[in-house]
Amino acid sequence: MTIEEAQETVDQWIKKYGVRYFSELTNMAVLTEEVGELARVIARKYGDQSFKEGEKENLGEEMADVLWVLICLANQTGVNLTEELQKSIDKKTKRDSLRHIANPKLKA
Repeated sequence: MTIEEAQETVDQWIKKYGVRYFSELTNMAVLTEEVGELARVIARKYGDQSFKEGEKENLGEEMADVLWVLICLANQTGVNLTEELQKSIDKKTKRDSLRHIANPKLKA
């Protein structure tokens, strides 16, 4: 699935099952909540915390939840994520093409 297809799929799901998009402000709050849930799983899996009894290691599920809400925000604000991601890649390439290669902290 391309990013464009993902945006269209989410939009069709919202129209069919979701009644309407939540407000942008609500979706921003939901995105923050989902990022927190992702952070919790990462802290337990890769950090010093351990999973509580009954918690599951659902890293992919939490990442997908973050992506879902981000796509909702993009759709409702008219952002084409394919175009914006390409712009971001171009910007980072121009700005950082030598920066990380020259960073001794990143050498193995």
